[in-house]
Amino acid sequence: MRPFSLSVKPCTPTPTPQPPFRCCTTTQPPRLNNHNLLSIQTQPSQTPKMWEKLLLDSNVDNSVRPSLRLTPSSPARLNKRWMEYQGVRNWEGLLDPLDDNLREEIIRYGYFVESAYKSFDFDPSSSSYGKCQYSKSSLLCQSGFSATGYRVTKNLRATSGIQLPRWIEKAPSWVATQSSWIGYVAVCQDKEEIARLGRRDVVIAFRGTATCLEWLENLRATLTHLPNVGPTIDSNETSPMVESGFLSLYTSESSTCPSLQYLVREEIARILQMYGDEPLSFTITGHSLGAALATLAAYDIKTTFTHVPLVTVISFGGPRVGNQSFRLHLEKQGTKILRIVNSDDLITKVPGFIVEEDDHQIRNNTDFHIGTISGWIKNRVENTQWVYADVGSELRLSSRDSPYLNGIDFATCHDLKTYLHLVDGFVSSTCPFRATAKRVLRRTTA
Repeated sequence: MRPFSLSVKPCTPTPTPQPPFRCCTTTQPPRLNNHNLLSIQTQPSQTPKMWEKLLLDSNVDNSVRPSLRLTPSSPARLNKRWMEYQGVRNWEGLLDPLDDNLREEIIRYGYFVESAYKSFDFDPSSSSYGKCQYSKSSLLCQSGFSATGYRVTKNLRATSGIQLPRWIEKAPSWVATQSSWIGYVAVCQDKEEIARLGRRDVVIAFRGTATCLEWLENLRATLTHLPNVGPTIDSNETSPMVESGFLSLYTSESSTCPSLQYLVREEIARILQMYGDEPLSFTITGHSLGAALATLAAYDIKTTFTHVPLVTVISFGGPRVGNQSFRLHLEKQGTKILRIVNSDDLITKVPGFIVEEDDHQIRNNTDFHIGTISGWIKNRVENTQWVYADVGSELRLSSRDSPYLNGIDFATCHDLKTYLHLVDGFVSSTCPFRATAKRVLRRTTA
């Protein structure tokens, strides 16, 4: 059996207006039970609340995707502050230290994404491969996320625009799966939950990469122009561009399946017509590829519909999506994006690269050559279609801050459950992890 090691880094919290936390300490040593389970407990466990059961009762293969045991808490009433938690002020003062109510909301939206993963049929030998395993009425319940107050109203499918060679017909059918189920739309219908949230919330949740063609689309990493875009914000700016593969998955269609863009627009139009006269929010959330599609969907909704309510993106482990002009357009239209980033996750550092430039600093720099060289480099590399820009606000976490993660590897660092675990444990930049967070690692024998 592979040996286990535990590294615990103590940290001292800085006093904040929030209730104090104990940081990075454990009261019991790790122990290995008969089920190859490394269990670390900090406090007596309590009965999990309704959305915490999703990860506790997960039936996903955990040899790579570890399960979580999150700290139970009663859902807070957001009421009149709901727009603040949806990012109307760009989460100013809520991220460091992390506000407890915001923490609960981030984890709650993460569970909607986990439901998308658990509802997808990953088995290539199955006749329903690439489809949703459950009906709309039972999706949330069957995926372990019951009693949410939401009802799924629309299934969403994404289609690859890659033209396959003829010889692919000889390959297994799952290799050439062009369209697949990628998420859903859910509308809050429970009166008590609407009252708690302060509005009727609409969730659009996207899973990450699953099929062969989705992986190939991810590799189409050069930037391409967005279609049907009006004049640029600044005459000196380039037009908004996004990653070619992401745009393909969002806009491509087949003879049997409309585009993801069409499905999203169709459902948003229906929802606006039905609920447009009441407080309403659109929260679009996704992990990995799903985070990129969430950003494109948010941009598309704000571009397509007039008088649309607040649109917020909660992004987990998302890659870069577009260039600086795309970021400026998102900011101008009022789209609010919160990127949850693990510093140890390689996916958040691709595709392309970023050229940071502080125009004010260069303009006022006494060394002429520094400003000239920086501007020259920027102008040259922008023409390569590889220069991206991060969007929105960022909550930066690190796997290395958790005393419950044994080792740093690519799969674990990018895993959605790792992200939810890090959100649950994060306190502030001076106290990265609280002792009341709980972690259970499932490991396989060597």
